Amino acid sequence: MIRLLLIVLVALLVGTLLALGVQYDLGYIRISLGHYLVETNFWVGLVALMALVAAIVIGLRLIGRLRQGGGLVAGWLARSNERRARRRTTQGLLALAEGNWPRARKLLTASAPQTDTPLINYLAAAQAAFEAGDHGAVDDLLRQAFESTPGSDLAVGITQAQLQLAGNRLEQALATLVRLRKQSPHHPFVLKLLKNTYLRLEDWRELARLLPELKKRDVIPDSELHDLERQAWHNLLEQAAEDCERRRKADPDATLEPITRLWDELPGFLRRDEHTIRDYARLLARLGDEQQAETLLRKVLRNHWSDELINLYGRLSGQKLDEQLLLAEQWLKDRPNNPELLLALGRLSLRNELWGKAREYFEASLRLRRSREALAELSRLNAHMGEQAASMELLMQGLAQDNGLPDLPMPRA
Repeated sequence: MIRLLLIVLVALLVGTLLALGVQYDLGYIRISLGHYLVETNFWVGLVALMALVAAIVIGLRLIGRLRQGGGLVAGWLARSNERRARRRTTQGLLALAEGNWPRARKLLTASAPQTDTPLINYLAAAQAAFEAGDHGAVDDLLRQAFESTPGSDLAVGITQAQLQLAGNRLEQALATLVRLRKQSPHHPFVLKLLKNTYLRLEDWRELARLLPELKKRDVIPDSELHDLERQAWHNLLEQAAEDCERRRKADPDATLEPITRLWDELPGFLRRDEHTIRDYARLLARLGDEQQAETLLRKVLRNHWSDELINLYGRLSGQKLDEQLLLAEQWLKDRPNNPELLLALGRLSLRNELWGKAREYFEASLRLRRSREALAELSRLNAHMGEQAASMELLMQGLAQDNGLPDLPMPRA
């Protein structure tokens, strides 16, 4: 209302001024252009000029509004496309969760160019293509994912490695993860995937090299880490033993340097680990160096008792058999009721050809615990000493025990 009033007042003012001007002097304007001549008084010309200016201003404003209207239409269309893309993305993710791989791939790929996050669409579409068994499409979709979003090489690479591992393409997964580790040496998930790859490839040497980094970055729990270390170094010891055996076939005088050098490389806690010591001693014995194995076990048993290690100790032939037996008998003073030690003493007595003492130790071990080993040893000894009935009775006891036979009445002979 106020705006309209102002316009009326301005119009009245302009009209009054024009009327006064016309009364004062009409003036004269003449415009000649080629063959055309325009003549009028000043005031009419002024009004025409003002009208022309007003028309130009109005025209410019109209054009501006039309342009603005076109932008609004374009913006509306763009928002409509974005809403449609989001809806298709949601439908594609639902299809992926439902296991409808072709539909998921189609929807996610089609809507990717219009979404704010095309990377997610392409990665999910790659997952759908993988589940459908189209590995060629997987690589193509991962390439599109990489090109769609700058700085996405790590995310795309991790997805690629996961799909390669899931598809049992272990060599390709290893190449991908090695490349990613060069880019991000301490990335926890890359390290974890690399650990899984080395495990499946049974590349124990590389796994052993990776373990300190896994520990430093706290990638896996300590219990799992220790199990991995035992597994990796156990298999490395086995490989070293096989290497020694191959060398011995080519050269009977070849040393055991591969396995002894590897033992020196073991982490400290593994060199004190009972199971690792047992494995190493068994391998030395297998390679024909029972004396070195006996020396190792003797040092360990002096400071750390183990029934499993004393059982192995009784199976080894040391450099001096009589001293080996005397040392074990000294241990018996502190452990008089240890059935494993008594079994080992029986075997060491056999090595020293002390048949009666061996039988006493075997019988003492059996009184404490009726183990299959002690039964078999005593039965074998009795047989060689001519006591066939006693030997047969022990064999029958062993068979009954091994097969879990119940205590049932039997006919008398």
